[in-house]
Amino acid sequence: MEHESLFNATDVKWMQGDEEYGDIVMSTRIRLARNIQHFRFPRAFSEDEAFKIDQLISSALLDSDELDQTFEHFDMSRMPILQKNVLVEKHLISPQLAHKERTGSVLIARDESVSVMINEEDHIRIQCMEPGLNLEKAYFNADTIDRCLEEEVPYAFDSEFGYMTSCPTNTGTGMRASVMMHLPALMMTEQIEQIISMMPRLGMVVRGIYGEGTSAVGNYFQISNQVTLGKSEEEILTDLQSIAEQIVQREVESRRALLEHASVVIHDRVSRALGTLRYAQFITSDEAANCLSNVRLGIDLGLIDSIPTAILNKCMLIIQPGFLQQYVGTMLKPNERDIHRASLLRTLLTDNHLHEKGDDSYDV
Repeated sequence: MEHESLFNATDVKWMQGDEEYGDIVMSTRIRLARNIQHFRFPRAFSEDEAFKIDQLISSALLDSDELDQTFEHFDMSRMPILQKNVLVEKHLISPQLAHKERTGSVLIARDESVSVMINEEDHIRIQCMEPGLNLEKAYFNADTIDRCLEEEVPYAFDSEFGYMTSCPTNTGTGMRASVMMHLPALMMTEQIEQIISMMPRLGMVVRGIYGEGTSAVGNYFQISNQVTLGKSEEEILTDLQSIAEQIVQREVESRRALLEHASVVIHDRVSRALGTLRYAQFITSDEAANCLSNVRLGIDLGLIDSIPTAILNKCMLIIQPGFLQQYVGTMLKPNERDIHRASLLRTLLTDNHLHEKGDDSYDV
């Protein structure tokens, strides 16, 4: 993997969706939290311990002959802030790891479907992402890497409580399974709050686009398991699959209702959003994300001519502050970002550009 490709490419595998749920379920993620025996947790360890942990985990994966993936190691202490932000926006690292000045690092697979964060909240955070609703595949990939590591490093494990983690809520399986869903119709019909409020009773939680503590930008929500202790990995996956499918059905029904009872209003909303993206001279990331959400809904409902999914996904990434500044090559003030963002969107969404091929970087 070349660094330039990682930080510039906008053709991200996990954003491609799938045939069955692609317009509603953008991606699936499995995250496994693990710690190594005889080392203090990251909140209390020394820099020497952190270095030894990094060496153990990196060697186990970089030298493995059992894995299909090829990894590259990135040290957070040596990475410019813009590149850290790009990795957060690609969901390859957490905001918490990006803010670490010293002890953190990450191993990223060539196709960006796997990342292993080292010395974040726990010693190891294995993260596997798949497009669409593919919980079993994502879990299989995460479990494969987990088994490979466990052969090389002894995990902190208790026969009664399971995997020991820094945060008690992760103790047990140490697994967080999540699906990222695009739910504009449930937002418009004001049903989303009801869904969010009922999730804890089902052992689930709803978060924003970048996980805990973030907002639902562009009508994207992450639904994930809240309980890791007392349930097996298989039970967690089955429950989340069922809940995700039910939410998909409610979104589909809400879209049909909007078409039936408010088609003119929805068509106007979609058209205004597309017009803003194509002609605005100044646009914030939140406004751009909401407009792109409306355009995606309009395409799914057949209200406007189709724009390639690759272009929409590229727009979703490139409007983010980190991507935008990485493209420009320098830090920008907020108003400067808004001007550059509008310019890039105008270029990406013109008729001529929509028909170009090989559009997998931000070379617009």
